[in-house]
Amino acid sequence: MAKVNIQNVYKSFGETEVLKDISVAIDDGEFLVLVGPSGCGKSTLLRMIAGLEDISDGQISIGDKIVNNLPPKERDISMVFQNYALYPHLTVAQNMGFSMMLANAPKQEQDLRVGEAAIILGLTELLERKPKQLSGGQRQRVAMGRAIVRNPKVFLFDEPLSNLDAKLRVAMRAEIKTMHQKITTTSVYVTHDQVEAMTMADRIVVMNEGRIEQVGKPLELYDNPKNIFVAGFIGTPSMNLLPAKVDFSGKIPRAIISKEISLPLPPDKPLVDGQKITYGIRPEHLSLNSKGALAKVNVIEPTGAETHLLLRMGDLPLVLVARDRLAISPGENVNISPDLSRVMIFDIETGARL
Repeated sequence: MAKVNIQNVYKSFGETEVLKDISVAIDDGEFLVLVGPSGCGKSTLLRMIAGLEDISDGQISIGDKIVNNLPPKERDISMVFQNYALYPHLTVAQNMGFSMMLANAPKQEQDLRVGEAAIILGLTELLERKPKQLSGGQRQRVAMGRAIVRNPKVFLFDEPLSNLDAKLRVAMRAEIKTMHQKITTTSVYVTHDQVEAMTMADRIVVMNEGRIEQVGKPLELYDNPKNIFVAGFIGTPSMNLLPAKVDFSGKIPRAIISKEISLPLPPDKPLVDGQKITYGIRPEHLSLNSKGALAKVNVIEPTGAETHLLLRMGDLPLVLVARDRLAISPGENVNISPDLSRVMIFDIETGARL
C-alpha cells in the first residue's frame, strides 16, 4: 500500500487544456472516487497516475517515489478497465496468474496467490472455466482477481461496472467495497455515476471541465455542497434549483419565483432585499402542505418505496419525493412547502453557496 500525491497537475492535448491545476492527496489504504460528467478529465487523470498519459506540468508520486517519468510497469499499480480484457483461451486461474507467470514466479507461489484471490472474490469453483463460460459479473471479478494477484501498491479502476446491467452493478458495487475492506489497498476509482461514488467511496473528488469542484466524504458533499454544480450533480433525483429574488417586505423573508409564486427563506442567511439568488431544495425535503406554494402535477413515478412527483411551479420544473403512496393524478394542483432547515442559497452569478 502507498499514498498517492497529485500536486498542481496540468494536462494539455495540443492547445486544448483538459486538466487544470489538479491537487489531491490520497491516503494509504483509502478508496477515493473521481466522479464527474463525461469529458471532465477524470479518466485522463487516472491514466496519468497509471503512466498511460504524459503529465504536461505538475507532479505525481506513489509512496515516496515521484513517478512522472516512470513507465507503467515500474509504478507498482494494477488497473481494472471497463472491458475485462481476458484471454479467451486461458482458464480463470491462468488469467488471474498471468502476470506472475510472465515474471517467472514459482508455480507454488502462483497457485497460492491465485487461490487467495479466488477466495476473496468467490471464484474458487470457477478456476478451471474459460471466460466464455462466465457471466459478465464473473468476468469482472476475474479481472479484479488478476489485479489482486499482483499485490500492487495502488489499484486503479476505470469505470469497471459500465458494461453490466443495473442489478449486477448494484451487486458488484458491494463486492468491490467488500474486497477493499479485506485487502485495504489504496484505490482510485473513476465513474460518471454519482450513486456509485456515494455508495463506495471513503472520499469523493467531484470534477468538472478539468477542475476539482470539491473533495469530501460522500455525505459531506451531499449535505454541504460548495456550489451549484456539486449540489446539482450529487443526489438522485437532482436538487431543485430555482432562480429567485429576495423579498423582505413581509413578515417572513421570501424568495420570489414569479409574480404569483414565492417560497419562504431561512431566517439565518446573509441576504439583502432584492438580491438575485438560486434557491436550492432537495426533492425529499419538500412536502405536501395545504398552506404551501401552488404547483401542478405533470407526472407521477411510483418506485415502490417512494413516489416521485414531477411538478411544474409556474414555468419551472420541480421534483418532490414522498414516502407515502399518494392519491393524486396528473394534472392536479398541489401545495408544497420546503423544510427551511434544508434550504440552500447560491449566488446566481458565481454559483457559490451563500
